[in-house]
Amino acid sequence: MYGFNTTFSGTLDEAVDRVTEELAKEGFGILTEIDVKATLKKKLDVDRRPYIILGACNPNLAKVAIEKVPDIGLLMPCNVVVREEEDESVTVAFMDPVVVLGIAEAEELAEIGIEARERLLRVCEALSG
Repeated sequence: MYGFNTTFSGTLDEAVDRVTEELAKEGFGILTEIDVKATLKKKLDVDRRPYIILGACNPNLAKVAIEKVPDIGLLMPCNVVVREEEDESVTVAFMDPVVVLGIAEAEELAEIGIEARERLLRVCEALSG
């Protein structure tokens, strides 16, 4: 599997705010926020449930990864999806950095992936508690 998730008890907007707060506690900032619902409506006139992609980055981990493998930026940032389900519950899903960085087949990135995963797992746990 390439990610892990949790159900958030609250609204989508509350989830985005809380995810952002919890990520900050783990040293991550949000580089990008993509509103997929709004984009699909604007570009294709397609309606869908709310779906936000947050591009999260931990600058310290990113710095080390880029120094070790300059092209690793192709696999960054760590994406977090906040989406509303059919039953109106909210799911927060996290990419698994170990799996994604594994694509690079660079052993020197293993520790970075593990550390990033541990941080994101703590965020995930904080949201479900």
